[in-house]
Amino acid sequence: MDFKSVTYFLTVAEELNFTKAAAKLRMSQPPLSSQIKALEDDLGTQLFIRGKRHLKLTQAGEMLYQRFREIQGLAVKTRADLATLDNNLTGHITIGQVEGRAPYITAHLIKNFHEEYPNVTYNLWNGSSDEVLNKLSNGLVDLAVVAVPFNNEKYSSVTLGREPWIAMIPKDHPLAKKPGKSIKLKELSGEPIMVPVRPSRLSAIHKWFESVHATANIICTLSNYTNASAMVEHEMGICIFPQTSYTPNPNIVFKLITEPAKIAEYCLVWNKKNDPLGVANAFVKFTQNLVDSGELERAHAKVKSEIRFPQEAEIL
Repeated sequence: MDFKSVTYFLTVAEELNFTKAAAKLRMSQPPLSSQIKALEDDLGTQLFIRGKRHLKLTQAGEMLYQRFREIQGLAVKTRADLATLDNNLTGHITIGQVEGRAPYITAHLIKNFHEEYPNVTYNLWNGSSDEVLNKLSNGLVDLAVVAVPFNNEKYSSVTLGREPWIAMIPKDHPLAKKPGKSIKLKELSGEPIMVPVRPSRLSAIHKWFESVHATANIICTLSNYTNASAMVEHEMGICIFPQTSYTPNPNIVFKLITEPAKIAEYCLVWNKKNDPLGVANAFVKFTQNLVDSGELERAHAKVKSEIRFPQEAEIL
């Protein structure tokens, strides 16, 4: 038995059809059938029940499939770990991220990682948390920087940072002209509100308003901060959004939402069933070290903003 036999068996077990498996392996069917028969002879047991068009795994085949998957995963991880033993690490990382502070956090992580591993390249993709997590689930990105909540049973994570929820108000709106840098949530009741499109977030915002016996008059959902700024500038309403690294805009007044205040929490996440390999694995470990050392928190503290939020605020 060798690794080629492992690959042949796993492909046939997943396709349950010799013709499809052979095409996937870019080989002809007879040699593949012979390899599987040789494996069965070597192990002294039947692995497949052969039908006219489809195959079915025997109980021994089911067990071997699970064992071979573990062997294949270990082989891939071993090769990846060997590649990260020195600073000559090369490769490519694709990172999905939400808007808000996430791009700034990601940029800080990449800057520090690049200083250590200058031969690694990157691809960044932006979307809502649900869109990013969908890409992560489908293996279209290696890692993701998203906002809580997400499925903790499905994803592992490292907490990266937090930011307050704010109201983005057209400059000529009466609430924008009120003194102070904060606004009570109840003051937004009845106002036309725009919020992030994520379903879980939409539900949380409704509950937030209900907690102060108010109603969220949501007229529009948005997928990113650029849309939020454009809609507020055109006086379509007030947008409730996590605060980004402060970007001055003469047409918008930013106010911290209080009573009660809420915060958004960002995490670096990856699939639990498909641990990051190679450069992505090195990036996760590097990020964890930055968090554990407190360096990432110190970097956040240096970001200038006109809005500060209470530490006791709950996550939304």
